[in-house]
Amino acid sequence: MGLLTFKGGLHPYDGKELSKDKSILEYLPQGELVYPLSQHIGAPAVPCVKKGDRVLAGQKIAEAGGFVSANIHSSVSGKVKKIEPRLTVSGARVNSIVIENDGEYETAEFTPVTSREKQDIIGAVKEAGIVGLGGAGFPTHVKLSPKEPEKIDTIIINAAECEPYITADYRCMMEIPDQLISGLNLILSLFPAAKGVIGIEDNKPEAIEKLTKLCEKEERIEVAPLKTKYPQGAERSLIYAVTGRSINSSMLPADAGCIVDNVATAIAIHEAVILGKPLYERVVTVTGDAIASPGNYKVKAGTNAAELAAAAGGFKTEPEKVISGGPMMGMALSTLDVPCGKTFSSLLCFSKDEVAEYEPGPCIRCGRCISVCPAGLMPTRLSEVADHGNFALFDALNGCECVECGCCSYICPAKRRLTQSMKTGRREALALRRKKK
Repeated sequence: MGLLTFKGGLHPYDGKELSKDKSILEYLPQGELVYPLSQHIGAPAVPCVKKGDRVLAGQKIAEAGGFVSANIHSSVSGKVKKIEPRLTVSGARVNSIVIENDGEYETAEFTPVTSREKQDIIGAVKEAGIVGLGGAGFPTHVKLSPKEPEKIDTIIINAAECEPYITADYRCMMEIPDQLISGLNLILSLFPAAKGVIGIEDNKPEAIEKLTKLCEKEERIEVAPLKTKYPQGAERSLIYAVTGRSINSSMLPADAGCIVDNVATAIAIHEAVILGKPLYERVVTVTGDAIASPGNYKVKAGTNAAELAAAAGGFKTEPEKVISGGPMMGMALSTLDVPCGKTFSSLLCFSKDEVAEYEPGPCIRCGRCISVCPAGLMPTRLSEVADHGNFALFDALNGCECVECGCCSYICPAKRRLTQSMKTGRREALALRRKKK
């Protein structure tokens, strides 16, 4: 039987050998920590502390500002220094709570959730401030509350980790797989008709073997080896690979009977329910050819990225490019003076900026971008339309189905900035839709 996969995609150099065998190390930050009030999709959180208050690690410092929002908790003990706009990974200044770490790491008392009633589990997930830790940051309690829960038949754990260089989820699977399975079982308890599938790319044979063995006695959970191909971990690609069902931009995974959660998210659910512990720390990969000691670190939310780079031995050579997230979909940073938020999965530091080395040339009509597009689009045509500002036509040509994976830019022999144009076109086309409504 062939490995599960999807149409399109490509095989970039993965660079995982730099950190995949490095065990998770806990890093304790120093100085001040910054907690942006928007670390998730939806309404910003609302501060529930004020300047001068002393807080404990695990204490709630901001409450969800609506149903689609998430609580924020302090990751250290210390004093609230100020509440002011601070620079974030996105490049925007976001209102943030700044806490001066007292170095004591005094932790609030956590109460495990003993009930297995649906509302109590979802309530614990909401209270813990859990969001999608794969990068999207969608509040998990909303995802676990679909309109028609009886139609959910597949819970997929996204363990593909298809982005090059990142190995945080892999290390979690190797070191704490029991917590992953526990988190998945808690999700399954919310959907009695569903089965659980852990999708792992076949470039992680040790993880496949370990989790397959641990799931032998789990009646409702199976491990699905996936073909190693980017973007296998994208939600639409993963759902198609595992179930054969297709969804588009106007649909949710729940419309295909699926709920998809990341490895780190499932582990956070385990901690929230079994331990009563909120989400205030996560595993982050720090890697790249400019980093002295690439590795995987358990990082407390609010930690400064520059401090994290120093914890990994600092720079062997001054990096030309630094990225938060993966090289395909991550965000390039203009400064390391930004906090590590809930969705901060990795810090990549490269000695050369390979993208900036090339000047885009004219399209040679080779069609490679079309062959790798997982959404089946025509990036060369859509980018041209977007560059000319015809966003109505961009929408009419299904440009909003773009998942912004970066495959088209990567494969283009003319080094055209296709993904950037597509992102702009998609953003403007969606704004036009909202205006019409």
